[in-house]
Amino acid sequence: VQLQASGGGLVQAGGSLRLSCAASGSRFSINTMGWYRQAPGNQRELVASITINGRTNYGDSVKGRFTISRDNLKNTVYLQMNSLKPEDTAVYYCKAIYIVPPSSYWGQGTQVTVSS
Repeated sequence: VQLQASGGGLVQAGGSLRLSCAASGSRFSINTMGWYRQAPGNQRELVASITINGRTNYGDSVKGRFTISRDNLKNTVYLQMNSLKPEDTAVYYCKAIYIVPPSSYWGQGTQVTVSS
């Protein structure tokens, strides 16, 4: 299974970015897709996740600003990031969790930099 993330970049505070992550290489359905981020010196943290049924979960720091969505036919997850802050600067990783067979996979990461 491969996850290909895209959409990162440099943006000014208050701006927006949209991340995408496409999964390929498995014929099974992805149960949960999510976005995590890791800033230098920090642990990787959950940004948002979404189940195959559309149930979402967000980290406290992004609630009300970020929106996660997915296209099950395309095995793709999106992260719309609005009102970006300098503290959102990090490498963003997508993750796919399968139930059949039980497994999880990470994308390669995409850099998001928010300037003040």
